[in-house]
Amino acid sequence: MSARMKRKVGAGNVAVVEPSETHYYQPLWTLVGGGAKQLAASARPMGSVIPKGVEWIKSQVIALDPDKNCVWLENDIKIKGLPEGFNHPKIGSNYSAQTVEKTWRALHNFKEGNAIFTFPNTPVKCAGAPQKIMYLSDAYLRKTGKRSKANIMFNTSLGVIFGVKKYADALLEVIKDRDLAVNYKRNLIEVRADKQEAVFENLDKPGVTEVYQYEMLHVTPPMGPPAVLINSPVSDESGWVDVDKETLQHKKYPNVFGIGDCTNLPTSKTAAAVAAQSGVLDKTISRVMKNELPVKKYDGYTSCPLVTGYNKVILAEFDYDAQPLETFPIDQSKERSTMYHMKADMMPLLYWNALLKGYWGGPAPVRKIMHLGLK
Repeated sequence: MSARMKRKVGAGNVAVVEPSETHYYQPLWTLVGGGAKQLAASARPMGSVIPKGVEWIKSQVIALDPDKNCVWLENDIKIKGLPEGFNHPKIGSNYSAQTVEKTWRALHNFKEGNAIFTFPNTPVKCAGAPQKIMYLSDAYLRKTGKRSKANIMFNTSLGVIFGVKKYADALLEVIKDRDLAVNYKRNLIEVRADKQEAVFENLDKPGVTEVYQYEMLHVTPPMGPPAVLINSPVSDESGWVDVDKETLQHKKYPNVFGIGDCTNLPTSKTAAAVAAQSGVLDKTISRVMKNELPVKKYDGYTSCPLVTGYNKVILAEFDYDAQPLETFPIDQSKERSTMYHMKADMMPLLYWNALLKGYWGGPAPVRKIMHLGLK
């Protein structure tokens, strides 16, 4: 958005508050955790991706005061035994630069026993990622002749494997074909890394816990809004930025806008969603700056390339209504090698060279051409 605003109001009128020195293309971490890509391939210096001339304020926001148009400068993992448990072997997480390579080491060094993959009882970034690494691990263990010694299980706090039925049905077929176990309504509450034990609560039976021994454990940590948004005037009661789901303009403060993971938009928190939102938000801000009402509407488009192997992807694309909104005129619920290469090779290029520079607003124009103008 800073690249888009630079073109609109000039670099001297745009600033980015960001404490991190490194910018990561996080969707690649699924493949890093599976040993198919190196962590370094997902990283670039933060200064190289902030548009030239835009001020980079190396700090973090501690409070927001929209009534005075002020931003004041200056979450821990809620699982007992973490993050210190990551100092032990056989445990990793693709959700952090500090732990994603530990996932690969745990997989590479797997000998025999349970390989457990978790999904927490909170919103998460890319809801497909917790199971993508399971499919990659299955593929790797088959390739190395260890699969017969592995009991692979997905312990999820959810009651379904995926929120869109078309893709859920396809994933359940993959799970059946590859002899993977799924335990629904199981939420990780403790890791005893010294004993290689994971403790789950049964969400259908409050107070009932189950202890699993693991040879490999991939943790998807509980997530939530940044601390600065909790009890903020710009947030809803859950701590997410309270924006109109079509225009991305704040419901109360007309000069406040939201995009991406921090918002309460009822769609999956993915890079694909951010891309589509950025195009809409660009148009929204343009009209608001001219004292005009926004007209461009975001339809909730999001995408999750469900990696099911080292050369297979089910490309899930859908809208606010959890209805498929597919770019290509083919059945995207089928596993395809072409979609894998798009995920592994094309999307990073699109991210670095188009999305971050404010030139990619999602695949809607491509979809329109592919479907001859039909939705």
